[in-house]
Amino acid sequence: MEQKINSPWPGPAGLIPVTSGKADDANVINRRYLDSLMVEMRVVDSVEPRLETQLFGHTFSSPIMMPAFSHLNKVGKDGRNPMIEYAEAAKEMQLLNWVGMEPDEEYAAIAEVGVPTVRIIKPFADHDLILSQIAFAEAHGAVAVGIDVDHIAGKDGHYDVVDGLPLGPIREEDLHRYVSATHLPFVAKGVLSVSDALKALKAGCQAIVVSHHHGRIPFGIPPTSILNDLKKALSGTGMTILCDCGIDTGYDAYKALALGADAVAVGRGILSPLLKEGREGVVKKVTQMNQQLSEMMMYTGVADTSSFDSSVIHRL
Repeated sequence: MEQKINSPWPGPAGLIPVTSGKADDANVINRRYLDSLMVEMRVVDSVEPRLETQLFGHTFSSPIMMPAFSHLNKVGKDGRNPMIEYAEAAKEMQLLNWVGMEPDEEYAAIAEVGVPTVRIIKPFADHDLILSQIAFAEAHGAVAVGIDVDHIAGKDGHYDVVDGLPLGPIREEDLHRYVSATHLPFVAKGVLSVSDALKALKAGCQAIVVSHHHGRIPFGIPPTSILNDLKKALSGTGMTILCDCGIDTGYDAYKALALGADAVAVGRGILSPLLKEGREGVVKKVTQMNQQLSEMMMYTGVADTSSFDSSVIHRL
């Protein structure tokens, strides 16, 4: 069933599915939005592009990054360790790795893989736990640390509880305290508005991840729909803009990069290959995405990852 509404996103007569606000519906909307973005061809003088990308003082082979997965070791079969496996894939492909909510001992094992890694921490009500995990990540060679600013509310309307650990609010002064607690770049993950981006900037964050955490907020806008506004608002500040949610192909990655992201994380897109084939499955998937990204860059005259142009994107 579809309903005609005044939609902020282009589409035939503003038609989008009626939704319940559930994550599955939010991700359908996200998919439809990405698929509504068309690309203008600019091939004269185009050359084979370079995908190398600078992030957090390191050079990576591509702007496609690993996601901040959590707890995958619990579903690993036959003694496999998926958290280690996708870190190994990132190392093999020279990509930036991310890790979500993991206890220190699990994080230490991932760090031993030796791939540049960002640790994302939940907004625990216990601020000392956040600070201790920041310090542990720093001591174990993380290239950046951050916090899930979007993971505060539970479905009961109270602060969420994860693995028995109560979460709490993230205030601007909290962000500033965490930023000041480390010499590493600090990331606010789960930004979906110019307002939050500017507060993260004021608090001293050096990067944001534009995300709705795979539909965590009911009726959340598609992350790519706000990228252009964020790019304009943060122009000249030095803030790194990263993006995730629904990035399943190199073409999706291209659209996010053209609209203002400096790099993108692929999560659900690698989940099935990771669980089925481990490291090799992830390498295969991301290799295909890199090929698609390079193809689209060549079709649009983008020579390198610092040369994307949002004017190439048209919305149906």
